Amino acid sequence: MKIILLGAPGSGKGTLAKKISSDFHIPQISTGDLFRAIVKEDSPLGQKVKGLIDKGQLVPDEVTIEVVKKRISEQDCQNGYILDGFPRTVEQAKALEKLTHIDSIILVDLPFDVIIERLSSRRTCSGCGEIYSAQNYASNVCEKCGAGLIQRDDDKPEIIKHRLEVYETNTSPLIDFYSERLFKVSSQGTPDETYRPVKTFLESLEEK
Repeated sequence: MKIILLGAPGSGKGTLAKKISSDFHIPQISTGDLFRAIVKEDSPLGQKVKGLIDKGQLVPDEVTIEVVKKRISEQDCQNGYILDGFPRTVEQAKALEKLTHIDSIILVDLPFDVIIERLSSRRTCSGCGEIYSAQNYASNVCEKCGAGLIQRDDDKPEIIKHRLEVYETNTSPLIDFYSERLFKVSSQGTPDETYRPVKTFLESLEEK
């Protein structure tokens, strides 16, 4: 099963993707994770990508498409995958349609004011990448690996607002592009409350 998760930054796509991945045994492909791995390579491309991410800007379509194309051709994607953060523009969506058939597009919906509050309190482990909320986790150390927690540059309020503006301009048109195929779910509740209707929907697709 091949799935696209749509939604604004901080809407809960990543958390939802992990639950789907665990139950349906398909990999989560996060363009954010792919780009962060490229940044760590400290190559000219990595430096360029880092500058864009730190400013809350989108990586150019041609770079993004090539990175995703390479990833979905790997062995663990043979039975499907979850695209988390791709496509982000209609141009990327059209390019993806030329590469493969997508079975389901899920829109994760959350008001922008809630997103800003959530992301501003998000802390990321500098070691393993585990994510915590400063609202309900008081320690500055990761409970999994013991590394320190940091606030990513793109989780700072001024950058978040810019990221949401970029999403509104570039990614919202995807909702119209996929309008006849969208399954919409609100993520204002707990992760389990968000996942429950999604799981039911995906199980019904598997049975067809």
